[in-house]
Amino acid sequence: MTLQVDITRHAGDFALDAAFEAPAGVTAVLGRSGAGKSTLVSAIAGLSRPDSGRIDLGSTTLFDRAARIDLPPRKRRVAVVFQESRLFPHLSVRSNLMFGRRRRSEAQGPSFEQVVETLGIGALLSRRPRSLSGGERQRVAIGRALLAGPGALLFDEPLAALDAERKAEIMPFLETIVAGAEIPVLYVTHALEEARRLADRMIVLERGTVLASGPVEAAVAAAGLASAGDRFLDGVTVEATIAEIDERYELTGLALGQHRVWAPGVLGAVGEAARLRFLARDVALSLDPPQRSSVRNVLPGLVRSLKRTGGPYAIVSVDVGGAVLRAEITTRAADELGLAPGRMVHALVKSVAVSRA
Repeated sequence: MTLQVDITRHAGDFALDAAFEAPAGVTAVLGRSGAGKSTLVSAIAGLSRPDSGRIDLGSTTLFDRAARIDLPPRKRRVAVVFQESRLFPHLSVRSNLMFGRRRRSEAQGPSFEQVVETLGIGALLSRRPRSLSGGERQRVAIGRALLAGPGALLFDEPLAALDAERKAEIMPFLETIVAGAEIPVLYVTHALEEARRLADRMIVLERGTVLASGPVEAAVAAAGLASAGDRFLDGVTVEATIAEIDERYELTGLALGQHRVWAPGVLGAVGEAARLRFLARDVALSLDPPQRSSVRNVLPGLVRSLKRTGGPYAIVSVDVGGAVLRAEITTRAADELGLAPGRMVHALVKSVAVSRA
């Protein structure tokens, strides 16, 4: 099933003009505040009416201005998880979950027991929303959405209202929920780290228009986010394969092209695929391989690009066996090393700085 959107909507001085397709799986919608993310969610869910265009979910037309089709929210099979959980305060957790279940046919969606177990909310069923933490309320809200048996699931910045501890608490549950999703899932966020961790595809919104769309890293590159200068944008996620486990030192060796990357902890079994996250600030560059160094990951590569982001910083993209890493260094260092496209360098990354995405 694919979600197809081609709409325009005006609100005062703001105009949303968005056209894209979101197949089954997770598509992140990334944009800064005011980019039009929530306006887009509202239109898809039927909470607001576009000025023109069409929205289709599989073979069902949700909205078509020309044909005067505008299905009400309850008939769209589109579930939304908002920043605030929006649970019914007078109902128990169990009753909140059952509200979602009553809105579907028996053949649709996972069972009550499956949702409760997956989200780890069995101990909360008799409690009221006011007695729950922010992370617990969001897990219940996600459960209610899943039990509605939706044909599409929209997350409208579900972590934005949570502190760092609550975000860390809920992220593993989100990863479990979206893994292998068989319906279109739009994950709206302003945080690139969340998009990279959860999504396979990404749409970048800027001032109401689609700046880029496609596989996550391709969209990042097309939108120029790597050179935007925002510190939270600097980094890449790459695909690797677990090659060996050093049980004595609790390290995992991963194959990245022809190179070996060491990361802390046991990340899985030999042969499994793993996504690795490299932050640009954790990558150093050297013209020669270091001698007698504590840095375990020394990866020879070729400079692909060098972009000065303003002020003292520069972002250098380095092709390491087909994977492109980014290094954030000072412009002085770039000049002193004579860095330019085509220059051979060594990317240096401490093992403790490598994390699984």
